[in-house]
Amino acid sequence: MNPQLETLPYDFLYHIGYSKEDAKKIFGDVKFVVMGGSSKRMVSFAEKIAKAINHPQTELQHLDMTRTDRFCFYKIGPVISVNHGMGVPSITILLHEILKLLHYAEAVDPVIIRIGTSAGLGLPAGTVVITDRAVNDYVEEQHKIIILGKRVQRPAVMSKPLADEILKAQTNTTFITTLGTTMCTDDFYEGRTNAACCDCTTEEKLAYLKEIHQKGVSNIEMEATALASLCNKAGFKCAIVCVTLINRLEGDQVDIPPDVYASYQERPQNLVCDYICGKLAGNY
Repeated sequence: MNPQLETLPYDFLYHIGYSKEDAKKIFGDVKFVVMGGSSKRMVSFAEKIAKAINHPQTELQHLDMTRTDRFCFYKIGPVISVNHGMGVPSITILLHEILKLLHYAEAVDPVIIRIGTSAGLGLPAGTVVITDRAVNDYVEEQHKIIILGKRVQRPAVMSKPLADEILKAQTNTTFITTLGTTMCTDDFYEGRTNAACCDCTTEEKLAYLKEIHQKGVSNIEMEATALASLCNKAGFKCAIVCVTLINRLEGDQVDIPPDVYASYQERPQNLVCDYICGKLAGNY
């Protein structure tokens, strides 16, 4: 963590609405921070984990600790459920404040888990991928960012033991769950031939997708390297659990029935619930 934090007499975490003093009073017992892009998804997860761990309060109004309109924020015993929005800029804003919150709270060995959706490569829709490697669009385990006019490159390091524990926690065997390499992109539409503006052909797109698939990439999303690099630099373990909605080798359109989409996005939630319950029970 940043040693300069210790010299700050006061630190207000603007986007989540908590201060350094709040952290010490409220969040010292946190063991798990589960985050996902959609606020609705994280509300659903808050309700689900409350029931799974037999929390005395299962009604949302008793779990809701949201203080701003930027991110929803729920605390369920040792679990925080929060949304991070879409893409690297949004998740890094949240991560800086969550990591500082945990640091100020002196939480003991908390883990950060991202749940969400992704595009698959060579995998059927509905497959759950637990990230064991996070790579950029050059298939490097690095996150690149411009800071004060200088290009900074940080290693994107996932916790392999944590990924293995989550894989072992699976109780539902009706769908495929696998460890895999996740590629982080800067945008949802660039590189797709259904974008508003497009500079590539279908042939060029498929050639690139096949190339990265041959290099081991299992799925594609928009936050992995930022999460891995920032958590690693700050000294926190992290995991990513995403379900695939399409196979990008077969097309670009994400057009699945609402009931199927709902069932798919519950798969990472249920798996992480199983992991947390098992961890609290001392199974891992």
